[in-house]
Amino acid sequence: METQNYSNHRRFVFMYHMLLFSLIVLTTIGSFVNLWESIGDHQRIYSASLITVLSICMLLIFFFSRSFALKAQDRAIRAEENFRHYVLTGKLLDSRLSMRQIIGLRFAPDDEFLMLAGRAAEENMTEEEIKKAIKNWKGDYYRA
Repeated sequence: METQNYSNHRRFVFMYHMLLFSLIVLTTIGSFVNLWESIGDHQRIYSASLITVLSICMLLIFFFSRSFALKAQDRAIRAEENFRHYVLTGKLLDSRLSMRQIIGLRFAPDDEFLMLAGRAAEENMTEEEIKKAIKNWKGDYYRA
């Protein structure tokens, strides 16, 4: 596995993000075309309507399945980073830190973590600014 850093840390799964999404979008467009052509044809309108509804459901499932997985992952990251901060300092993370900031901090090694966490809270750094400020990237190879 390639060593993770700022330029390659984003997760892109071709079969999911491109192929599956494209197939669902094309199916949805095709179902709308089929529905449009079925208007007035009482033998086809019911099945065309069902296909359109199912296509819309597939599109929603595509987005929600990713969204739900990321929300669960975010909760785990918040708990892990809060615990790491507690182990290093005996205190919980600064309450001013947003979820996005905490997500950015997960890539910081322990020797940079405390300084970056304090700086992020004081300067209201964005997730991207935090990631760019990390000198020795700590990869996260288990994310969803």
